Amino acid sequence: IDFGVVLTLIFVFSQISDSMNFPDWLRGFALLFVFILYEPTLQTLGGTIGNRIKGINVRKNEDLDSKINFFQAFIRFIVKALLGWISFLTIHNDDRSRALHDMAAGTVMIEAKK
Repeated sequence: IDFGVVLTLIFVFSQISDSMNFPDWLRGFALLFVFILYEPTLQTLGGTIGNRIKGINVRKNEDLDSKINFFQAFIRFIVKALLGWISFLTIHNDDRSRALHDMAAGTVMIEAKK
């Protein structure tokens, strides 16, 4: 879901920036935000669009009621991006079904409270 959101954001921004001749620095910042900051920023605010649709949240492993901070979200994103699907191999070996990127960031995925 989030990959589709990111692709849509890139397409929409590229159409707008082409028609309005945005400066290169603004185009670069938009790509940086979409690719690198989309997930950590929205995780810090409560979850990505995909998380909200699927009814899941990322929370601190030691306090399931606390949202994660930006540093945790960024570490989680970087480790997930570097390891890809390999990060998910540990889900079945952890009592809370945490992937490697969750372990590295001290986070856990939970069902959203209704």
